[in-house]
Amino acid sequence: MQNKFLLPVALLCFVSIGAFGWKLHHDKQHIYELTLATGTKTGNYYPFGLAIAEVVVQQNPRIRIQVLETQGAEENMRRLEANEAQLAIVQNDTAAVPSARVIASLFKEVFHLIVSEKSGIQSVADLKGKHIALMAQGSGSYSSFWFVSEHYGLKGSDFKSTPVSWTEATKLLSNGEVDAIFRVLPPGSVLVRDLLQNMQGKLVPIDQGAAMRIKLPYLEADIIPKGTYKADPAVPDTDLPSAGVQATLLARKDVDPNIVREITRILFEYRRNLVAANSLGAMISQPGGSGGLALPLHEGAQAYYDREKPDFWAANSELIGLYLSIATLLASWLWQLRSRFLQDQKNQADRFNLALLNLIQKIRQAQTLEEIDLLQEELFDIFKHVIVDLDEDRIDPESFQSFTFTWETAMRVAGDREKMLRELRAT
Repeated sequence: MQNKFLLPVALLCFVSIGAFGWKLHHDKQHIYELTLATGTKTGNYYPFGLAIAEVVVQQNPRIRIQVLETQGAEENMRRLEANEAQLAIVQNDTAAVPSARVIASLFKEVFHLIVSEKSGIQSVADLKGKHIALMAQGSGSYSSFWFVSEHYGLKGSDFKSTPVSWTEATKLLSNGEVDAIFRVLPPGSVLVRDLLQNMQGKLVPIDQGAAMRIKLPYLEADIIPKGTYKADPAVPDTDLPSAGVQATLLARKDVDPNIVREITRILFEYRRNLVAANSLGAMISQPGGSGGLALPLHEGAQAYYDREKPDFWAANSELIGLYLSIATLLASWLWQLRSRFLQDQKNQADRFNLALLNLIQKIRQAQTLEEIDLLQEELFDIFKHVIVDLDEDRIDPESFQSFTFTWETAMRVAGDREKMLRELRAT
């Protein structure tokens, strides 16, 4: 009967161990394929996405990232929400979606308003009546321009705008077919440098970044430093006020936290490899501060950032030590109190036992029946006191048992003495 019971149990254990081993092996061999939504191939997001994919697969061949060309941040958010992409690069001023979670801040981007010398444009307000080349609708740069123009009191009917690629925009500006180009690009962008060095153009200040931040808190008042795009003569010729945002790497919240943690680890611990693939990788940082997206960190990224934080016990060791010391002192005090209480109970029982022994001695020496009666009354008085003390915990049950044995002995001695005295009287 016992063998019939043990066989199914052993078989179940064997199957469970086998299933666990197979799952462990499967997890180690499983290839994770993710899609990263970026931007146009002529922008910064697409090549940076390629750099991320290259470094990640070098360091962990199980994680393969397909880089997807898109029109930019807004489209990337939509694709992330629809699960058409599991990762995305966006500007941190882009309207967020519920499924998005933050992995890392990648690099800073600054608003660039580039105008031709002939346009006469000196400020954003001078765009009225002009023709502006923008990025495609759906990009973060496109949305940022409309926010800036609205802040400066311009309406869509005040100017003409044409969404085109960067290559087409530079041609149109060179030919005089547009008066200005608006782009959100990293400071020192090669695209802007080549444009300003090869044609008569200039940068126009966007000098109300702090004020715009009231409406859009994720913006930062920023500057394009003097000489960023040319040293002699300096372009710009002075520190140029502007506004900035952060390019941010996102993941869907349902992406495996272990995979996100591994991607985050590779981006930070193999930063040199990332910089070798794309120089913008030097600016990657942990999200935080006022420039961050209004989104929580992905739990996988959070696990990586918290890797060196002390656990609860280490972080609270001093407080825990204090509490343990107090608890030890309190336990010691309670133990001493209990010991004293038990000793008091024993002492009280000992006093009653001594009283009984004295009475036994008196009973043995009694010469009359009247003495025996009085001594028996004393025995009952002592018994009554003991019962009261037992009820009020002045005597413990063990001591009471000892007392009753002595009391019964005293009563038996009294009975024997009384019997002997009666026989003597009769004789």
